[in-house]
Amino acid sequence: MKYLLPKGWPRPSGYSNGVLAKGQQVFVAGMVGWDENGTFAEGLVEQFEKVLQNTVAVLQEAGAGPEHVVRMTWFVKDLDTYRQNLVPIGLTYRKVMGKSFPAMAAIGINDLVEPEALIEIETTAVIPDDE
Repeated sequence: MKYLLPKGWPRPSGYSNGVLAKGQQVFVAGMVGWDENGTFAEGLVEQFEKVLQNTVAVLQEAGAGPEHVVRMTWFVKDLDTYRQNLVPIGLTYRKVMGKSFPAMAAIGINDLVEPEALIEIETTAVIPDDE
């Protein structure tokens, strides 16, 4: 896997501009912050942690892990709350995902299919051919 940084560009904080990868692709559906019983965690940061844990669980079914993630798209209901929680969100991300910083986009939206969901994340991973 190669992280793409055009010459002269500043290194982004917490994500990559692009990722070049070759191997088996793993596509993880939009994950929300609920447990196996459909119970949502309270608050954005708590739901975010559960979203990441759910994502890792699906990745593990494919023999992948956070280190294989090449792209994440975050759909966030309340961008103000998201911005106010950047530090705990960053700490939670590193706790669950480690130092994997794929290409990312965070998008503010009006609603999600699950009314209690505050965030939903789609993920793409690539397991290199040599693993």
